[in-house]
Amino acid sequence: MPYRAEATSLEGFVQQIACCFLRHGYWFYVTGHVPDHKDARSIDRKLITKYGIGVSESTRARRKRLGQSNLQYLRHERLFVILATKGQHEFFDAESKSIHDIRHVPLKHGGYSISYRQGGRTRSGAPDAKWHAHVEIERGRYLELKSWLLDMASHRSVERLAMDFYRLPFEPYAPVRRQMLNLLRAVNRVRRQAGYRPVPVEVLPLRRRIVRPFGDDAGIDHLIDGESACLRKS
Repeated sequence: MPYRAEATSLEGFVQQIACCFLRHGYWFYVTGHVPDHKDARSIDRKLITKYGIGVSESTRARRKRLGQSNLQYLRHERLFVILATKGQHEFFDAESKSIHDIRHVPLKHGGYSISYRQGGRTRSGAPDAKWHAHVEIERGRYLELKSWLLDMASHRSVERLAMDFYRLPFEPYAPVRRQMLNLLRAVNRVRRQAGYRPVPVEVLPLRRRIVRPFGDDAGIDHLIDGESACLRKS
């Protein structure tokens, strides 16, 4: 089966990295942009071949046993990312000046910020020592949204603000849900001070959609390096 490299949506791009790649240790990454005058799929093939990315799962397992790194490649529109696991690979020499560790430097694209972090607290309140993918609205974009919503808070009806919240273009991963709730609280503080009805929390889209990262032809049983885990709610 050909290696699938092109995410057909921003949601699929984020989901594939957060729900599939990170949990398998693909923490080291570089990003790049395909120039407008070049064919993106040609660049995909060139980089996949250069770094030996399009290999079988058995080859990946053998490389891991030998202490070698495995790589993944993913592109959305003109932005591409190459992700690697810990180990030996020419990638680390060739890209040494550009490599980031997603545990320390989030990957940002389309208003999202993707990182890998240790958990805070479990639902019971106990410390969570496990590492988790962390997807949130990138801080600059979040502050823009907050300024815009606060400006509209005392000028729009509850129904119009409810639609504004519903149309926010971000999938509600847990950190995004917290950000949305914070935005709603800020808006309602302004509305209460102005004597207006608050916007109910029910307007927030708090259920994440599971998408097919590579389009309709990418079946549930054929998602690369993660299979059905990509379709489970994170």
